[in-house]
Amino acid sequence: MKKLWKGNEAVAEAAIAAGCRYFFGYPITPQNEIPEYLSWRMPEVGGTFIQAESEVSAINMVYGAGGAGGRTMTSSSSPGISLKTEGISYCAGAEVPCVIVNISRAGPGLGGIQPAQGDYFQAVKGGGHGDYKCLVYAPNSVQEFVDLTAKAFDKADEYRNPVMLISDGLLGQMMEPAEIPPMIDPASLPKKEWAACGNDKYKQRIIESIHISPDDLENHNHKLFKKYEAMQKNDVMVEEYRCEDAQVILVAYGSVSRIAKAAVDELRAQKIKAGLVRPITLFPFPSATLEKYAKQKSVKRFVSVELSMGQMVEDVRLAVNGAKPVDFFGRVGGIVMVPSEIVEYVKGGQK
Repeated sequence: MKKLWKGNEAVAEAAIAAGCRYFFGYPITPQNEIPEYLSWRMPEVGGTFIQAESEVSAINMVYGAGGAGGRTMTSSSSPGISLKTEGISYCAGAEVPCVIVNISRAGPGLGGIQPAQGDYFQAVKGGGHGDYKCLVYAPNSVQEFVDLTAKAFDKADEYRNPVMLISDGLLGQMMEPAEIPPMIDPASLPKKEWAACGNDKYKQRIIESIHISPDDLENHNHKLFKKYEAMQKNDVMVEEYRCEDAQVILVAYGSVSRIAKAAVDELRAQKIKAGLVRPITLFPFPSATLEKYAKQKSVKRFVSVELSMGQMVEDVRLAVNGAKPVDFFGRVGGIVMVPSEIVEYVKGGQK
């Protein structure tokens, strides 16, 4: 049954429903409702909540709980995720499954607490040191935030890899009807034979990311990238809206995609054939979908719409590969565009 949920609280309850019993975090706006909610909810289900002394400590606690086989999560906002990136790299290198939630804020630096999408590069290009990838989901509604949280835990276990959910204060603070799925009993989940869980006194299990031998480390990197290739083959999620005969295609993700969808409808009402491609996974990026529309005769141009100075637009251009022009429209500083601004930008570029 659906009930009214604030986005941040919905993702917290969805994590518990997915079997998460270990949360480690540190306060920062605009994600504070997540740890606040879990501080009382996690003990109710026999889980562990710890407000760490820093973001660095929190992600290393995640490493420990994940390495021991538990479903574990941390959350933060942009500067806090920056502090966690070393630990995220360690989790990726040691193949420790975990879920990281980023309720993004405007930057760079401390910036402001308003919505922004300036963390795209950080999320999809690794963010920390070394060659690694996180599977990255970008929900655009509270219900999708809930659904993708459950999926994130399953995929983290499937790939033994960190999974990131990236959103912003707009979605984190808004309230919408959503249904939380039935609660999973963590004891019913498949056993993790690789985990350092102390259940096998005769078999040594070491969770580490260090490989002193260059040959070993090269082989390990190739092993990791086979997982990322599998993600690119099997895990792309994308929404296509009114693209069948589109002349201009907007590309937008997360909360901005809702605004872009309204702009598409307004452009259509003004006899301009517009469509929307919404990446739901930022990594793997839906390059094949954009490549398909770049070959469509009706399409004259693409417009990447972002709350940034232009980050996802680089991946859009790579996917389109010069076949059609790719323009960029963005707002920054925590200012959220409205549909009419997108409409006017598109009309200004129409020939």
